[in-house]
Amino acid sequence: MTILFMNMRLIGYVTVFLLSGAVLGFAANFARLFLPHINRDFTMFALIPPSATIFAFLCIMQFAQPIVEVTFHFILGVLWLAMGAWTADMIGYVQCYPLQGQVATAKGSLSARTYCYEMKVIEAFSWTIFVLFTFFFITMITLTTRAVVCGRYYAWREHVSQLGWFGEFPGYPTEAVYPRAPMFGGYGQPYPMMGGYHMQQMPGHSIMVQPGINGGQPIVSQVPV
Repeated sequence: MTILFMNMRLIGYVTVFLLSGAVLGFAANFARLFLPHINRDFTMFALIPPSATIFAFLCIMQFAQPIVEVTFHFILGVLWLAMGAWTADMIGYVQCYPLQGQVATAKGSLSARTYCYEMKVIEAFSWTIFVLFTFFFITMITLTTRAVVCGRYYAWREHVSQLGWFGEFPGYPTEAVYPRAPMFGGYGQPYPMMGGYHMQQMPGHSIMVQPGINGGQPIVSQVPV
């Protein structure tokens, strides 16, 4: 397991989870105050992105694969983009502190200043979560593509713990889940080769390759000419 990548992933997901919980709380409060007749479209939509995000994180815990997470990142990023844009369209550049009066609700009224502040919080959190999901999306594609280039051809469907953070090899320090090209070199040094071995020929010698015992590794030796 690549500890650094998993720690960074955990920090990012916990941050989004907490922000989504806060937005869900404000949206639920609006639903209590405004539904079923006031601000119905926005209030009902405001419940969808945070609820979908929390549900997606529960799914990711069971199916922690890059192909699954990238799909969720894209869908949720679009939802939060719509949420931020819709909130900005409603509240715009309104300054909250000078507002006076009340906003009508289904159960009475709400301070216009309080309503403005809560909308501003939803707007800020929505844009923040959208940026985080964009970062998650780009990072997951980049790390998985690097893993495929390094020889982990099934990286898109492996567990995300096999991905390495920037500067780390994928799968380090664990062994790969799928077979890889042998890593042997002359004089016992690691040297990546696809489908064979590498040995540096000494001057005045020829290389003799003998079959291995019981199907084992071939015996390679250098014989003076």
